[in-house]
Amino acid sequence: MKRHLLAGAALLGLTAPAMALDLGDWSVQPFETEIGDAELKVNGQANGSAYTANQPDAPGLDQTGVTGAAWVGLSLERTYDSGLALALKSSFEVYHDRLSGDNYGSDFVQKVYGQMQTGLGRVEIGNTDGVAYALAVVGPSVEGYTSIDNPNATFFRDPTTGGRAFINVFALNSAVESSLNYAKISYYTPKVFGIQLAASFTPSEGKDVVPFLSNGPHVPDRQKSIWEAAASYSTDVGPVSLSFSGGWSVGHNDNKTPAHAGLTDWAFGTEADYTINDDWKLALGGAWREANSYAFDLNNVLGSSQTKSTHLSGTVTHGSWIAGGEIGDGTADGRLGMPTIGVRGYSATVGYVLNSNLQLNLGWQHLHYDRDIGAFYNGASRINMSATYLHLQFQV
Repeated sequence: MKRHLLAGAALLGLTAPAMALDLGDWSVQPFETEIGDAELKVNGQANGSAYTANQPDAPGLDQTGVTGAAWVGLSLERTYDSGLALALKSSFEVYHDRLSGDNYGSDFVQKVYGQMQTGLGRVEIGNTDGVAYALAVVGPSVEGYTSIDNPNATFFRDPTTGGRAFINVFALNSAVESSLNYAKISYYTPKVFGIQLAASFTPSEGKDVVPFLSNGPHVPDRQKSIWEAAASYSTDVGPVSLSFSGGWSVGHNDNKTPAHAGLTDWAFGTEADYTINDDWKLALGGAWREANSYAFDLNNVLGSSQTKSTHLSGTVTHGSWIAGGEIGDGTADGRLGMPTIGVRGYSATVGYVLNSNLQLNLGWQHLHYDRDIGAFYNGASRINMSATYLHLQFQV
């Protein structure tokens, strides 16, 4: 505990000069230019953390350091007089390390898809999110990259995997995300009276942009014909804004082995935002997910077990400051010699918005893992880890 208090004080000391600078008028805008009748926009994001962790020691295990990732996005869009809008959108992860990455396996290509927007809704074709993930509400966070729910940055290493992220064994994720960025076709209705419906079809685990072009990796128990449906609803009740979501996904096991099955994955979430006055805002929410994929591994879908993830969170915003906390809990039922794994996490974060491009966060998180058979790298069936970190996010 003393180590974390000292580290937190040191990291807070580093934030003071940055917050003392008047960066409110400084900003970087996305690059935009006209190509014929279409508009090209280039944007991106870079984020990095300095951290100190406290986890059971092991030879060669580094418990302090830095981690980060960056991506660049391109969008080419044309809008017609009729209101029809056509776009080609993409994003590429240009840098990541072993503790930071994205939701899609940290490949160079994150998304490449075409989009058509009309008065009757939106159609997307290509490598992009499924509708259940795109419309998911999972609760507020100070900053999503370091959230304990579906994180893109973590601070704990596993010496048994060469120092890669420990949470790869089982990470909390309370939004249906089984179809990842596999090539798919999606349709979103217009939002009417606060309600929006959507559906998508993912033929296979292929990442070849065009649906039906590939059957994906030739591995046992690969999933194909993944259907998704989702719904969201938002409304205002006085000073309170309410939002709800539900998502559902099913798939077919294309190369079935004993005790395995086709995918069933579903979740729901909610959030309430209360505007107290011009300076203060309070947000509370959470989500729950259940799937028959072991630890949410799409190629390890079991016929008689469930993986569950629950997330609760809240934030308070005052001017440029935002503070929040999270609680997460999950269980992956073991079968076929695989252990039942449980994880529980807590986090607390204070963020400061320097301007429209920069946000600085000081945070702490704690993770507890347990398993019914076997042992973690510390030789025990339980392991506790905590970390203090300073995270800087730059976005254009």
